[in-house]
Amino acid sequence: MELDRIPPSWRPALAAEVEQPYFAELRRFVERERRTQTVFPPEDEVFSQLELTPYDRVKVLILGQDPYHGPRQAHGLAFSVRPGVRPPPSLANIFKELHDDRGCPIPKHGHLASWAEQGVLLLNAVLTVRGREPNSHKNRGWERFTDAIIRAVNERENTVAFVLWGAYAGKKAEMIDTARHVVIRSVHPSPYSAERGFFGSKPFSQVNGALGRSGQEPVDWCLPETVEEG
Repeated sequence: MELDRIPPSWRPALAAEVEQPYFAELRRFVERERRTQTVFPPEDEVFSQLELTPYDRVKVLILGQDPYHGPRQAHGLAFSVRPGVRPPPSLANIFKELHDDRGCPIPKHGHLASWAEQGVLLLNAVLTVRGREPNSHKNRGWERFTDAIIRAVNERENTVAFVLWGAYAGKKAEMIDTARHVVIRSVHPSPYSAERGFFGSKPFSQVNGALGRSGQEPVDWCLPETVEEG
């Protein structure tokens, strides 16, 4: 996880962070975990959210907590799963709200790369996880690194819509300059909370409204009907 693994557009913003002692310890921890445990996502996909959404194209940031921990699910994009993998419950609820909000057909897949390619940074606060053990890599240093990503996005001159679902993500609002950016908050889309304010919150329309007011192109939230299985 040296600097050369960070996509080029992000290196100026993150170079100093990668050189910090905590990041070296984080790297060693993840390497040990990969030698002895199943870790998701694969090593070459840990930073795929940064690869698909270059720094100078970020206009939306959707924050998740940690990667999916089941086989073939996680591939580096928050809330997204690989083609051919059934959408997990939270993602299924996101699609329900997307249908009600924007009229998009509910897709049969959960691959969100088309959002990322339009400038939607799908960032988890923790970027790796042990298989079948949710939150198993929390408090190891990833949160400090992804906070640096959030701060870097906050420095963008254009208006960015920060989408914070749930109490964990909501705590990051204090890092965001709301004089320049827009924060869109609700409860988490998890089945345990979606009925308490996620459904009906219209986050996708709110994002596009904020982008339109700042003179930016809206996001086409409707996913392609099919995607290639990886």
